Amino acid sequence: MYAKPFIAALVGDQPIMINNEHIVEIENLISGYGKKIILNGISINIEQEKITTLIGRNGVGKTTLLNTLMGMLKPQGGRITYRGKDISATKPHSLVTMGISYVPQGKSVFPHMTVAEHMDIGAWTLKERDTKADMFDMVYKLFPRLKERANQKAGTLSGGERQMLSIGRALMSRPTLLLLDEPSFGLAPKLVDAVFDSILEINKEGVTILVIEQNAKRALENSDFGYVMDMGKIIHQGNSRDLLYDDNIKQSYLGGRKE
Repeated sequence: MYAKPFIAALVGDQPIMINNEHIVEIENLISGYGKKIILNGISINIEQEKITTLIGRNGVGKTTLLNTLMGMLKPQGGRITYRGKDISATKPHSLVTMGISYVPQGKSVFPHMTVAEHMDIGAWTLKERDTKADMFDMVYKLFPRLKERANQKAGTLSGGERQMLSIGRALMSRPTLLLLDEPSFGLAPKLVDAVFDSILEINKEGVTILVIEQNAKRALENSDFGYVMDMGKIIHQGNSRDLLYDDNIKQSYLGGRKE
């Protein structure tokens, strides 16, 4: 779907990073809501053109991390760098222009707007008409169902179609980094398969992805590196395959038993 040149064009004058370097480095991050601290010194690296997953139970701080990374919460300590630049105090709209897109949990769409209107909103950073047209074609190739529903209002879509629309809208800005918060939440098993297939396809075309998931098994099966969070801290990290077969991880997070 994507070609590497459009990824390169996105970053403009920024230096192109060599594969396997960290596109994001989060160091000793402290964040929360007012006086309520949720993240207690989180450190995470996101590798260029890889899929990184963050798993953990409800309420441990996963979404808080994404909200802080996306500029919706201001860090109370620590540092976030993106492509070598400190973005700890950068506003969300500026982060989008820099190549970061965020798909929040809950299939967030506007019920009375059509699929095409959602896509057009997602392309607000694109100035060239031809570039926008190319992005419509690319997203419709990834999600053919969206093309079929282009003139249909989002409120009439199924849950799976709304999730496709949320991801498609985020892709319209040509991100280098895509943040996904619980992309399989509330979906039937077959639709979960489709969502993860699309995540893998997007990544194959050079987009770096950070995905937060409660479905820990599926997340680890479809990622390169994983972090496990509990009570606002990282308690495990490593190659996703290693975490998938770790007895302690299996027992605590994957619904399995020690063998």
